Amino acid sequence: MSESSHAEPEGSKKGAVAFGAVALLCVVGGGLVAAVTSPLHLEHGSWTAAYLVLVGGVAQGALGISQYFLAPRRFVDRKAVAELVAWNSASAAVIGGTLAGNPWVVDAGGALLVAALVMMFQTVGRPGPKQDWALWGYRVLVAVVAVSIPVGLVLAHLRAA
Repeated sequence: MSESSHAEPEGSKKGAVAFGAVALLCVVGGGLVAAVTSPLHLEHGSWTAAYLVLVGGVAQGALGISQYFLAPRRFVDRKAVAELVAWNSASAAVIGGTLAGNPWVVDAGGALLVAALVMMFQTVGRPGPKQDWALWGYRVLVAVVAVSIPVGLVLAHLRAA
C-alpha cells in the first residue's frame, strides 16, 4: 500500500494529543497520590488515586484519543477543548467534593461528566468503514462510565450521611 493510498484518520491530532497528555498527567498524579496516601494518612487517598488513574487517565485517554480514529468528520479542536474542560472540571468537582465531604459538589461534577460523555458520544456518531468493533468498544466504555456515575453519586451521599 503506497503512502498516498493510506487513509488518514478523521479526527484532530491536536485533540488526541491533548487528551493523551492530560490522561498521562492524571495517571502520574494518581500514582503520586497513591505513594503518599499511607505515609500522610490521607483518608480518601486511595480513592483519589484510583479516580485519577481510572477516570482521569484511562477512561479520558481512551475516549479522547479514540475520537481521532472514529470521528466520521473532522474532529473540531474547539470541541476537543470543550470536552477536555468539561471532563476535567467534572473530575475536579468530584474529587474536591469528596475530599470536602460535600456530596452536592460531587453531584455537580457527576452532571458535568454526563455532559462530557454526551459530547464525546455525539462526536463519534456512526462508524466508518471497518470501524464497527472499535465503535462498539468506544460505546461500551461510554456506557460503563455513564453507569458508574449514579453509583458514585449515591456512595458520596451515603458517606456524607
